[in-house]
Amino acid sequence: MCSLMRRGSKNIFLGVIFTLLIFLLSSVFLITSSIKSELYSTLEALPEVIVQKIVAGKQRDIEMERADRILEINGVDDVIPRLWGYYYFEPEGVNFSIMGIDIYENQYKKSLATIADRFSGELEDDQPSMIVGAGVEDILKKNYYEDFFYFVKPDGETKKVAIAGVFKAATSLESNDMIVMSQDLVAEIFGLDDRLATDLVVKIPNPEEIDTVVLKISELYPDTRIITKKDIKVSYQNLFDYKSGLFLALFVLAIFTFFIIIYDKASGLSSEEKKEIGILKAIGWRMADILAVKFYEALIISVTSFLLAVVLSLAYVYLLQAPLLRDIFTGYSTLKPDFNLPFALDGQVLALLFFVTIPVFIAATIIPSWKAATLEAEEVIRS
Repeated sequence: MCSLMRRGSKNIFLGVIFTLLIFLLSSVFLITSSIKSELYSTLEALPEVIVQKIVAGKQRDIEMERADRILEINGVDDVIPRLWGYYYFEPEGVNFSIMGIDIYENQYKKSLATIADRFSGELEDDQPSMIVGAGVEDILKKNYYEDFFYFVKPDGETKKVAIAGVFKAATSLESNDMIVMSQDLVAEIFGLDDRLATDLVVKIPNPEEIDTVVLKISELYPDTRIITKKDIKVSYQNLFDYKSGLFLALFVLAIFTFFIIIYDKASGLSSEEKKEIGILKAIGWRMADILAVKFYEALIISVTSFLLAVVLSLAYVYLLQAPLLRDIFTGYSTLKPDFNLPFALDGQVLALLFFVTIPVFIAATIIPSWKAATLEAEEVIRS
């Protein structure tokens, strides 16, 4: 410990550099793990197959009657027309996702079924009502919409809708921007034809039959685009692979910087350190004793810096919600309400950082000391 204090400024510099590098890398990995966990949890709730109508390369509303013909295909358990869209809330510059449901029909995912059961009375009320996600509630309250909200319809008229309840879904991505109301009310707000749906959700119990059913639907309706859950997962994975590539370059740069520092440390001891080793040998210290001291010095610096960096990165990501770094993954657009990063700690990544950095740092400390300790005490002191 006295040896650490004698070279305090140098050890503090090494500790700060070590801490900053681990902090940066662990923060990036924590953000990646959190967003992946949130996205994949949301994706698991999505339907296996979505059918959209495409006209001139653009999505158009699809006829509800097509659901009956698709239901006749072998392997299809249910077909649910969806009525939904985005409503732009100009004061905050965000988009709300408005989902229409029929409480007497099957819902395509568990969260909507829960909302339909819990708020069936509110959604059946003669007064137009809606159920909002926690993020939507916060934004509306911020703009003084406590009990009602006025939607502007395509013809310029307003529609007063009561805020009848608030729901909290399993993932904040799902609940933060969603508004749930009756399908008739959605059609009125967006000015949609009541014979049309935004898209169709197809339930297929047997995953082995998905490709066959998709082929039959495309043959039955050539003007449709069929999206599977697998397609969505692949698109998200491609996005993460691209952005993770940017951080791979950052990782390589950080590790390269770390090894430059290690190389400088391993290239030799200062005259003061050599003199200290010579004096220790002169008073009877064995080589094993000297190396043990150097080992514990390096261990204290590296482990303390590593633990400090991990604690700081956890606070930065989960308490401060990772300002700046998070935007690189999620984008700088404010078109969707903000969401909180869920806690997702990847022990394998932290273990990788630990074993890539700490043993190397310790080795870079011990090897020069070992070289000096092999010499005679008089020779070491003179050098």
